[in-house]
Amino acid sequence: MTFGVRLDAAIRRRGPLCVGIDPHKTLLDDWGLPDSAAGVERFALTCVEAFAGETAVLKPQSAFFERFGSAGIAALERAVREARAAGALILLDVKRGDIGSTMAAYADAYLDPSSPLAVDAITITPYLGVGALQPAFDLVARYDVGAFVVTLTSNKEGQEIQHARTSEGRTIAQLVVDEVAEHNHGAEPFGSIGLVVGATVGDLGLDLSKVNGPLLAPGVGTQGGTADDVRRIFGEARGVLPSVSRDVLRAGPSVATLRDAARHYRDQFSS
Repeated sequence: MTFGVRLDAAIRRRGPLCVGIDPHKTLLDDWGLPDSAAGVERFALTCVEAFAGETAVLKPQSAFFERFGSAGIAALERAVREARAAGALILLDVKRGDIGSTMAAYADAYLDPSSPLAVDAITITPYLGVGALQPAFDLVARYDVGAFVVTLTSNKEGQEIQHARTSEGRTIAQLVVDEVAEHNHGAEPFGSIGLVVGATVGDLGLDLSKVNGPLLAPGVGTQGGTADDVRRIFGEARGVLPSVSRDVLRAGPSVATLRDAARHYRDQFSS
């Protein structure tokens, strides 16, 4: 099955929610864990225990593991294995983007099923050109995995680039949308190449009608995004994944309270 098919099934079965696993220092402190690879591993495995059995998608933020070197990556590998074994789809937030053989190596690292860190999908960034991401798109097709292309974010630094216009008048963000849509054309129920569009972007200013791919909507909860914002921005689009991190994670370290916090958000988006 393609990633699009598997994601659609997961959303139908478990509801449309993506929970981030972001073990930054503040949360480690709040949970009484050391700021170390061991602390990060305990944090991640607690999240897996709490969420992986009933949440559609888990989204580890790679940077919080990478800062501890090989021991941190080993912790990430273990969390990914255990979460996938429990039935969750894993979207690794790595935001890789490069050209040629370097982009191909990034794609192999995360999307080749023989890799130690193989996941279901990754985030990638298109600002060296959407075409430069082709090695990742090739593996999406070859291995039935997924990729989410950063498109429109709510941080003020991104707006200068994302809202800039091409010579023909399209915004750069719309250019990304249109080029991704070409890869998803004709896929059912939708394609495997998605977009990252923040839940706090305000007036969207994008035509998403032809994208035919999943839409990751970060920024729910602590960053101010609400269920009403997601509905207003994305309407009836299929494959929308509201993503929440800190507002759920601060309920830890109790597995029960973490699970309850995730269910609270899942129910908001399932109603």
